[in-house]
Amino acid sequence: MMASVPDLVKARERIKELRQRIEEHNYHYYVLDQPLISDREYDALMQELISLEKAYPQLLTADSPSQRVGGGLREQFKTVQHPQPLLSLNDVFNEGDLRDFDRRVRAITGRTVAYVVEPKIDGLSVALTYSDGVFTLGATRGDGRVGEDVTANLRTIPILPLRLKEAVPYLVVRGEVYMAKNAFARLNAEREQAGEPLFANPRNAAAGSLRQLDPAITASRKLSLFVYQIIAATGLKVDSQYGALELMAKLGLPVNPYRVLAPDLDAVLTEIRAWSPQRRAALPYEIDGLVIKVNDLALHSVLGATSKAPRWAAAYKFPAEQATSRVEGFILRVGRTGTLTPTAVLTPVRLAGTTVSRASLHNEDYIRAKDIRLGDTVVIQKAGDIIPEVVEVLPEKRSGEEEPFVMPKQCPVCGAAVVRTPGEAAYRCSGGLACPGQVMESITHFASRGAMDIMGLGPAIVSQLLEAGLIKDVADLYYLKEKDLLKLERFGPQSAKNLLEALAASKDRPLESLLYALGIRHVGARVAQILARHFGSLERLAAAGEEELTALPDIGPRIAASVQEFFAEPRNRAVIDKLKEAGVRMTAEAAPGETGPLKGKTFVITGTLPGLSRQEAETLIQQAGGRVSSSVSRKTDYVVAGEKPGSKYVRARELGVTIIDAAELRRLLQQ
Repeated sequence: MMASVPDLVKARERIKELRQRIEEHNYHYYVLDQPLISDREYDALMQELISLEKAYPQLLTADSPSQRVGGGLREQFKTVQHPQPLLSLNDVFNEGDLRDFDRRVRAITGRTVAYVVEPKIDGLSVALTYSDGVFTLGATRGDGRVGEDVTANLRTIPILPLRLKEAVPYLVVRGEVYMAKNAFARLNAEREQAGEPLFANPRNAAAGSLRQLDPAITASRKLSLFVYQIIAATGLKVDSQYGALELMAKLGLPVNPYRVLAPDLDAVLTEIRAWSPQRRAALPYEIDGLVIKVNDLALHSVLGATSKAPRWAAAYKFPAEQATSRVEGFILRVGRTGTLTPTAVLTPVRLAGTTVSRASLHNEDYIRAKDIRLGDTVVIQKAGDIIPEVVEVLPEKRSGEEEPFVMPKQCPVCGAAVVRTPGEAAYRCSGGLACPGQVMESITHFASRGAMDIMGLGPAIVSQLLEAGLIKDVADLYYLKEKDLLKLERFGPQSAKNLLEALAASKDRPLESLLYALGIRHVGARVAQILARHFGSLERLAAAGEEELTALPDIGPRIAASVQEFFAEPRNRAVIDKLKEAGVRMTAEAAPGETGPLKGKTFVITGTLPGLSRQEAETLIQQAGGRVSSSVSRKTDYVVAGEKPGSKYVRARELGVTIIDAAELRRLLQQ
């Protein structure tokens, strides 16, 4: 390592670069739930940083990522102070690292110690609080000291007991929320079909699912849980980690059945060697290693901890299993928003307990960066031991007949032009609502509750209508007749009548619902509301220029370009004309408060407002004619800051935006 950084100047430059990259990846992983690299690549960056800081201790600073306990917090959740810091674990990658760990433990304690070996679950760490045996609070790990209150979401996990078998006065336990392999595969399959980004691994999927603002979404994700540590307790006596696991299981908490008490390090190594890839593959959930903990709890305080990790535990990380295969072809899948996702068709090969024959290639830039060609021999592995990915190409295996991948100019499904927005990695079909590759998902989305809310029109019915040739796009829904529906399986007079009534009722949905239902790229429910309130009609929006669009809060060049592109496509305009002819509302109702005291003013809310929920504050502002934005910019007029404001408060100060409190907001509303 140090041969590549021979002097202090180069070391300082490399450390600066590593810290910037790690912080960027931390933000994408913990806050956005969108990791940019694999866990192994992240570990390599962190290990290099730690090695350099050890070699050059004069360059170690308190703000280095190596000194950080955890990730960032989302402002949407209330914060929770943990009774004790929830530290992370130091990773070890081989037997030599483990022997060093054991040597340090023996040097401090002065004797050989027993260890408990537990599986390292790929999920999201949480703290669960029970008062008098009743589950009262659940929080994410957050930054280790302060987490996010996700109690309502945790209650949706069936395996989590809401009441213990014994009424313990006070108990806080730490556990891991995870997603089982079959649930993870099903979720990613649904997201792939909908044209949505895939979760990189079960841990990312669990984090994204548990931190949903709507508990119903969390409930639909089929999460599970294992607990593994007592953080704080009254009325309980336990002196060992193994005893703590047994006690928690006795109380009815879900404890992993695999737990081994090893008398010394040699026994630990024997356990590690017994975990073959086949044994791991047979588990219904994903593990990426084993956790080794000193069994005697009294020694935990003797060994202590650094600011980041305890000295009484270590996480042994399994090496990723890899295999070689041949790229036999490329296929393109068209998602709901038209994104074309290339996939490599591979010669089938066994990997981590399953047969792999395909690997997602994400986008053309990914293919170009790795120089993946038709006929190439490639090394593949499973990201998080789940998603097949191409690690590298073996150029020495090339014969000279390999062919580079070329993105087609026309959609492989409908023949419409394939376009790429400047600055974005994805290519998309411009066929919009008329593309059969998008139509199934687009119609299902169109009928969903947040959109046109057509009761009874789920994916199964949409599939039937498409297969029978009764519809080709969303507008065709409004031309269905009772006699058409009665031809379908399991459709009787009453069910046909119900669907037709639901369709008729949806015609009067607000303009913002229609805008969201149309599935315009980058236009979610909030952006649809902003556009509907400003333009007042679909016709005015279709004629809007970039300058008028980007003048609105939360509307940047990317959204503006997407809106203009959508309405410029003749097929989309044809569908809209059919919707209009069918009687679907194309104009907005007069918004309340259009002439209110806050007309034309843009607000951003951050932190907890005393005596006022965020939703209540937003409603009051909107009723008074103001707009509420999710991000701070130079267009923002006021930032309303409550208790424990977040990054938006800092951004407002940087830009010189006026910052007010809840009392000042009330005074503005009363003007």
